[in-house]
Amino acid sequence: MEFNNLRDQNLVREISYSLSRHSGWLKFVGIASMVYGALMAISILGLVIAWLPIWMGYLLVKAANKAKVATAYGDQYALEESLQHIGNYFIINGIIIIIAILAMLFLATAMLFFGLSFDTSAFEGILT
Repeated sequence: MEFNNLRDQNLVREISYSLSRHSGWLKFVGIASMVYGALMAISILGLVIAWLPIWMGYLLVKAANKAKVATAYGDQYALEESLQHIGNYFIINGIIIIIAILAMLFLATAMLFFGLSFDTSAFEGILT
């Protein structure tokens, strides 16, 4: 039974090594995201959405820490938590991208509908 446990720990170490090797970048992006969120909170509109980059940054920092633990101790649960945090980060990021694309499509449609897409009267003196 001891052999299987040691083999499992080595497998976890091997799997988590690459993630752990990049943990510095995970922490950097996470901390930068949290600082960005804190700076966003200074404005009134930013205060409403500042929690998102702070939360996303927190997820990346936790993922980096758990990856280090998984590599150091062969801890399967730490590896699972690290991957879960990274997965949650990408889910949140994906939802933000979908919302941004929908907002751009809505605004482009509204601009075309209301005739605000391009007003050539401002360029009449230049173009002629």
